[in-house]
Amino acid sequence: MKQAVNNMDRYLKKIFALMFGAVGVTAVATYLTIWGGGLPYLWGANGFSVLYYVLLFGGLAFSIWAQVRAFSMKPATAALMLMIYAAIIGITITPLIAVSLAIHPAAILYAFILASAMFACMALFGYKTVKNLSGLGIFLFMGMIGLILVGIASMIWPLGSTFSMIVCYIGVLIFALFTAYDMQNLKNAYNTLGNDETQKNQLAVLGALHLYISFIAMFQYLLSLFNRD
Repeated sequence: MKQAVNNMDRYLKKIFALMFGAVGVTAVATYLTIWGGGLPYLWGANGFSVLYYVLLFGGLAFSIWAQVRAFSMKPATAALMLMIYAAIIGITITPLIAVSLAIHPAAILYAFILASAMFACMALFGYKTVKNLSGLGIFLFMGMIGLILVGIASMIWPLGSTFSMIVCYIGVLIFALFTAYDMQNLKNAYNTLGNDETQKNQLAVLGALHLYISFIAMFQYLLSLFNRD
């Protein structure tokens, strides 16, 4: 029993090490893009550039591909894919960070702290709760698709301030719940894999990707809300 607990602890530590490593890569990519003079190539007087949209939708496609292929790649290769994706996200969130730096620099810290606190609480809830959260899956997935569609529509028809704020609150809620949902799934999946260490390592990378997406999404929605103050 004690050995099983120790194995689970190592598994979770690997997931969170990969996830926060990816967050670190995102931060570095954003820093290098802003202070390296890359912002004008993404965003200018006429709005977002073609390069920005290529990275945005390319990153989305890349993340879907990586999830589909997660169990057919070596764990080290999958981890590299995660870091590449994190770098792409770091570049695409540069305009949002730049706006915060211009009007409310402290908002970046506030959003990061609040996103971290929410993430920790929801991850702990998902790990500890005995309530089956699997029923949330379809609703959360539909909510995420809705957010993506709204995001795409807003590129063509700008959202009103109130509606945009409501979308941000819904986004925070959906990805907070996704954190708990994914955490419970990762715990349950680990217990069904037996002694297959390769699959456990692959699952750890996939889990890190899911949790990373939830954390970054919460951070972006919260920062968007703080930028309105």
